Formats: sequence, C-alpha cells, structure tokens
Amino acid sequence: MNDTRRSFLRKSALLGAGIAGTTPGLLHLSAQPTPDESTPRPTPVILATDIGDDIDDTWALGLLLKSPELDLKLVMTEYGKAQYRAKLLAKFLQTTAHAHVPVGIGPDVEPKGEGGQAAWVKDYDLGSYPGKVHSDGVQALVDTVMQSNRPVTLICIGPMPNVAAALAREPRIAQHARIVGMDGSVRLGYGGSKTASAEWNVKAAVKAAQQVLSAPWDITITPLDTCGLVTLEGARYRRVLESADPVASTVIQNYRLWSRANNTPGDAEHHSSVLFDTVAVYLALGQDLCNMERLGIRVSDDGYTLIDEHAKQMNVATGWKSLDRYRDLLVQRLAGA
Repeated sequence: MNDTRRSFLRKSALLGAGIAGTTPGLLHLSAQPTPDESTPRPTPVILATDIGDDIDDTWALGLLLKSPELDLKLVMTEYGKAQYRAKLLAKFLQTTAHAHVPVGIGPDVEPKGEGGQAAWVKDYDLGSYPGKVHSDGVQALVDTVMQSNRPVTLICIGPMPNVAAALAREPRIAQHARIVGMDGSVRLGYGGSKTASAEWNVKAAVKAAQQVLSAPWDITITPLDTCGLVTLEGARYRRVLESADPVASTVIQNYRLWSRANNTPGDAEHHSSVLFDTVAVYLALGQDLCNMERLGIRVSDDGYTLIDEHAKQMNVATGWKSLDRYRDLLVQRLAGA
C-alpha cells in the first residue's frame, strides 16, 4: 500500500465524526425494492479492483453486493498481485453466498506478492471456487461488455492498466460501457487538504489513466474531493462492527486482519479507515448526495488530474450535499435493517 494513503488512515476518525441514526429522506435509496412491473432492471456492472492493498476495496465490494440495483457480472483483479487478489475476491464472494459471480485474473505483472489480508486467504484454494475463474481477466472483461445486451457500468477502484489493456484489445467496449471510477484530485487533496494531490489510482499507472480517462465512453469519477472524506465511527461504525449480516461480518473480519498487518490493530474496533472506493459504487447507483460538475479533466504525466476545458468532459463529484446521509446509506446497506 502506498505511503500517502496509509498516512491518512490513522487520521480518519478526525474526518468522519457524525451523529448516529438514519436520516429521513434516505429510504428511496436504502430500502430494498419490491419487484414489480415498475421496478427497473438492475444495471449490469463489472468491478475492476486492486483489492488487498487498502481495505476500502473490500468495503466497496461489500456495498456492491448489498446494492440490488446493480447486477455484478464480473470481478477483475487490477494492478498486479494477481493470485492474491483473485483469492480475496473468490473467497469473499463464496463466503457471502455470491459464488455465481465470475472472477477474472489480471496479468501476473508488477507489483507482485501479497498484502494486509494475506492471512485470510493463506489456505484458500482458488481452484475450489464454485464459480467461473477466467485466467485471462482482460478478455473476460471484453467479452462481458461485448456480449451484454445492455450497456455495462465498469466500476474502477484501482489503478487501471488492465482496463486500458481491454480498451486496446477491443476499442469498441467504449461504445457499450461507461466508467465510474475512484480517480484523481480536483480541488481537494488527501485529508481534505486545500492543495490537490497526485492521487494513487492515477499516479500508480499514469499512462493507463490517460488512456482510460480520455476514451470515448461516458465517465463519472469521485476524486479525493468527495471520496477522501468518508469514514465511519461512533454509533454508525458499531452498527457495522456488531452486525450479523454475512457481508458486514466478512468486511470486518478482513479489516481486523488488515489493521493488524498495518500495526494499527485497535482501529478496527473503533472506526473505519477512509472508505475512498465505496463512493464509486454509490455513483453507479445515483448522484443525489453529491454536487456534480461537468468538467474537462486532463491527466498530467506526473499523475495530477487537472481541469482543462479542452480535455475529455466527464461527470465529477466535487463535493457533498450531505456526507452524513451518505454515511447512513453505507451503514444501512452493509448492516441491514
């Protein structure tokens, strides 16, 4: 995990203080829909993730699985550590009764090795996964998009070399999919700094970000301006910590292991880390809780996301209308009623 993001995990409690309870007005997003003729069909989605470094990818996967508006068609590993990440995805899906979701393995390239959740999968055999495991995750992404009879939402919550590889292999995917990503820093940097940062998902694979974020698909991003402010603590966090829901309990189990591996074992008992990636999942559902701007965004060679009126126009979540309402939504989805 990169040092810049780790340095802010210890400060996360200072960012997310709020009152407990569910705020009125959330039910239109939080309630589980009753299937009938007027209920829209779930949106087909693919998750591209560097799960296993920062723990926020695990929280985001949990939120995705608890969002009936989204139909998860494929999870694909991003940014190296292919076997480790694939095992995490497969075991999480299997543990939470979602083993029908295919797992796509990205190329076994740098970075290699494992991360803070390695203890959870040390004895897990990827070959035992009941669902489909695609050894060529890039081709699985291409095939899933091109064979879908409806546009696919590609949720990108890590560096994007594998998404860029899919785009290069089949440029037409940009005509059949949209991107919703956790990318960049527009006006605020890490920890709410008034100075923009070179955000990790962009900086770690700049050329890939330049390719993906300039391609002709519809793009929505949550930069640090919004996603960098999300934490859970107090009564909200305790609801998730104490929940018997299989998804919530699996998230917490992984968070505890990750915290120990990062020498912050007490954190998992009191508050979350910064939950950057969960906001990308939310933006695949709706945008009501965010201030959205239509901006031209250019990725510089040193990993900054700069406002440029001549660059690719995209939807950017530049602020919160109600961060507390988002926290309540996140808790209600993960912990249940």
